[in-house]
Amino acid sequence: MQRGCMQRNSRKEGPDVWQFRWSETRLDGTRLYHKKIIGTVEQYPEEDAARRSVVGLVSELNTDGRPTNSSTMTVAQLCDHFEQRELAKEDSWRSHATKKIYKAYLTRWIRPHWKKYQLAEVRTIQVESWLRGLPLAKSSCAKIRNVMSVLFNHACRYELFDRIQFTSFVRAPNAEHRPPLWCPPKSRR
Repeated sequence: MQRGCMQRNSRKEGPDVWQFRWSETRLDGTRLYHKKIIGTVEQYPEEDAARRSVVGLVSELNTDGRPTNSSTMTVAQLCDHFEQRELAKEDSWRSHATKKIYKAYLTRWIRPHWKKYQLAEVRTIQVESWLRGLPLAKSSCAKIRNVMSVLFNHACRYELFDRIQFTSFVRAPNAEHRPPLWCPPKSRR
C-alpha cells in the first residue's frame, strides 16, 4: 500500500505548487516514477489540504485502478479528481475553452456549496432546489446542472460512486418532457 509523496515546489514565477509523486512497478520489475501538479499553495495552503485532494488517486493506486473509499468521498474530492483527470492540460478530449468554463463553474458555484457533502448524500431534489435559488439566468443554471451531471458521470465511470442519481439532469435544458424513444403502433378500429 502506498500513500505517495506530497512535495512543495517553488516556481520561477507565481506561487509555489504542490506536487504529488508516486511510483509503480512494471511487469519486468523496473520502477516507473510519476508526478502530478495538484495545485498552488494559494489553493491548498497546507499539505493536508493538498493530500485530501488526491484521495481518489491514492485509492486507485492501491487497488489497481479501483478506488476503495467511495462511500467517504466528498464532492470537493470528486471535483479535484475530475480536474486532475479530465481538465488537465495534457488531456485533449475537451477544448481549452470547455476546460476553462468547467473550472470556473466548479470553482465559483459547485465546490463552495457542495464541498462538504459526501457523494451518497447528494440528492437530485437538493440540487434542483439549490439551482432555483441561485441569482442567475435559467440558461446559466442549466449549464451548472450540466456540469454537475458531467461530474457525477465521471464518478460513475471511475467507479467512485455506484449509482447514477442525476439521470434527470441529462435532458436538454429547455425540454419540459422527453418523448419516448419507441411508441407502439396505434390500433385501428
